[in-house]
Amino acid sequence: MTTERNTQNKEQVVRAFGGWTMLGAFLLLLIGDIGLFVYCATQGSEGNPHVLLSVFSIIMLPVLIILMRGFFTLQPNQARVLILFGKYRGTVRDSGFHWANPFYSDGPRGRLVGRLAEAGNNLEAANTGTRRKRSLARNKISLRARSINGEKLKVNDKRGNPIEIAAVLVWRVQDTAQAVFDVDDYEMYVETQSESALRHLASQYSYDHGEENEITLRSNSDEVSVALKTQLEERLSRAGIAVEEARLTHLAYAPEIAQAMLRRQQAEAVIAARQKIVQGAVSMVDMALKDLAEKQVVVLDDERKAAMVSNLMVVLCGESEVHPVVNAGTLYT
Repeated sequence: MTTERNTQNKEQVVRAFGGWTMLGAFLLLLIGDIGLFVYCATQGSEGNPHVLLSVFSIIMLPVLIILMRGFFTLQPNQARVLILFGKYRGTVRDSGFHWANPFYSDGPRGRLVGRLAEAGNNLEAANTGTRRKRSLARNKISLRARSINGEKLKVNDKRGNPIEIAAVLVWRVQDTAQAVFDVDDYEMYVETQSESALRHLASQYSYDHGEENEITLRSNSDEVSVALKTQLEERLSRAGIAVEEARLTHLAYAPEIAQAMLRRQQAEAVIAARQKIVQGAVSMVDMALKDLAEKQVVVLDDERKAAMVSNLMVVLCGESEVHPVVNAGTLYT
């Protein structure tokens, strides 16, 4: 059993005829055809009929009308895919007024697709209160940069913690042939693949507190954005889509563990602060003992040093204000 494999399409840029030049030519032909028909009619009334010329003028009128359906306009950063009887003939990227084969224009299928897309938009607007902007003509494609502000997704990070994550994607159509022929609906394809890539990215990194030199979602936003863009470029390249930018817009723990994670972060912050305080206190005590010994202010044995270290550590590490106690006796009485 053999299976057919779809080949990847490549865009071929072509130039269409100038619209104003062709419009002037068609108007002259139309005026000439009408004049020929009038001439044949007047000559026929005088007894000199020109049957062949009359038939020719009558046939030329609908032909000219059909040919004039080939006019179309393109705005800046807009392209049109030319399809003739199901075969790709090229893409026009130049903005302005153009003319091409009238059979390149949207036929009944193109109009039907437009009506179905519009009906789908209306139904979606009724259900969600929003309206998505979609092109009615499938052969015309916008080359402008577009953005997708993704919804919040609930996923598990590398450590299995449930988190909420969202991203914004800036993209544009780069290859019109791939966008039209290699995927069914390139706009829906971009939305689906962006969500899939974001879910896959979140499962590869921890939210925070990773191992040494480990990239995390919260601490290494630039690296994560580069990784997300790379994944999207790989996924969307088959549809002729270029990714301009991809960044995280929302990152937080899921509500069910947010309070627990907040308490853990607070505890870790307290521990880190205590470590700094103890390190500083030890260095200050060491400096004090060395200065006393070098300047020979007082000679302390081991027991007196231990008492002094204990008192200094209490003073330096205590949270509340310390009140000194004056010892009137000696350490040994």
